[in-house]
Amino acid sequence: MTFERNILCIGAGYVGGPTMAVIADRCLRYRVTVVDIDAERIARWNSADLPIYEPGLDDVVRSARGRNLFFSTDIPNGIREADIIFVSVNTPTKQFGVGAGMAADLQYWEKTAREIRHYAESPKIIVEKSTLPVKTAKAMERILNTTRHPVRFDVLSNPEFLAEGTAVKDLVDPDRVLIGSAETPEGIRARDELVRLYTHWVPRERILTSNVWSSELSKLVANAFLAQRISSINAISALCERTEADVAEVAEAVGMDRRIGPKFLNASVGFGGSCFKKDILNLVYLCRSYGLEEVADYWLGVLRINDYQKERFVLNMLKAMFNTLAGKQVTLFGFAFKADTGDTRESPAIFVARKLLEERVRLVISDPKAIRQARLDMQGIEGDIRYEEDPYAAAAGSDAIALLTEWGLYADLDYEKILLSMGKPAFIFDGRNILDHCRLFEMGFNVYAIGKPPLTHFT
Repeated sequence: MTFERNILCIGAGYVGGPTMAVIADRCLRYRVTVVDIDAERIARWNSADLPIYEPGLDDVVRSARGRNLFFSTDIPNGIREADIIFVSVNTPTKQFGVGAGMAADLQYWEKTAREIRHYAESPKIIVEKSTLPVKTAKAMERILNTTRHPVRFDVLSNPEFLAEGTAVKDLVDPDRVLIGSAETPEGIRARDELVRLYTHWVPRERILTSNVWSSELSKLVANAFLAQRISSINAISALCERTEADVAEVAEAVGMDRRIGPKFLNASVGFGGSCFKKDILNLVYLCRSYGLEEVADYWLGVLRINDYQKERFVLNMLKAMFNTLAGKQVTLFGFAFKADTGDTRESPAIFVARKLLEERVRLVISDPKAIRQARLDMQGIEGDIRYEEDPYAAAAGSDAIALLTEWGLYADLDYEKILLSMGKPAFIFDGRNILDHCRLFEMGFNVYAIGKPPLTHFT
């Protein structure tokens, strides 16, 4: 087949892999190649056991792979052949030097820019897909165009707005696609080329264009706003528990206001994932670097509430179980940071698990998709830890269950059967408020939910 365009994505992670799979699925005349230095990851993309779990992804990859979707470790050749290069490399929080603990670590991004410059033999459109600080595109442009190399590079910002667990749906039917470019004739021509790619399946009115700086900042701000809503309702959940209000009823009343809306108002043990904390820390660092201390403090407060919520969850467990957890068996239902993903990055379950082990519990971890990653996350942590994918086997003999991931299967379990297998008194701590608390209480459980009065059999 003769292809109209060669698309390359450098980085085969949670963003690059699904995004390129959907582009290949929707743009049959485009050849799409995903490259990565991790040979094992590429091998899994080429197998039946994909390196990430995402609903619907297997089908999309299977239909396109080998037709116009390819996975490879040959980065130099990929760069030489590409017309458009998406850069989707890791940009973690910097852990050293200036900005440690807040700024984005751009070393992998800069190495990629230099690699593109080294191997490119024809003009390229470079698309920032990683989440990057404002003004990063200018730095990339300077790196790419510092030599007398005849190749022209146009740098665009095209941030992803994916939610893990719904990434394929978000790509196929996005709320918006944002493309930022230099406001020059060359920049606008490059931007129009990327617009044409997306119009294969996205209505034109959902494709927004802006300058590069607005595009780069919009990604950080979108995640900051979502995290802020979660921290806001979680802060109120603490007040609800003290006043015997019900946070679900408060959230329903507040969310019915059309100016506010109901989304991201579910109280929980806290948010996780690779983006929210990292992006807010990046935003805080940017604000401080521009002397906006009050603005920085405001956004830092969102993270402080999230940490407080996780700490409070464990303290509530300790207090409810007679101020001692030593020697008791506690089962965690869920370890992924959210349902429908195997991703555990910044998962509240990691914090809860470590704190419980400090109290010398016998810990059992259960999750339908994240057991493998849980073992890696808990590697080197001292304590009595067991891993069980089957929730019934995990709960047997336990004194308490802590539900930490909102997997639908946990709401549908036979809790009467589970209660018979547990020690007494039996406790359930619902960190996601997805269970039928009254029914569990009637069975004989002592039930503690987020932002609700406890239901206990103690006088």
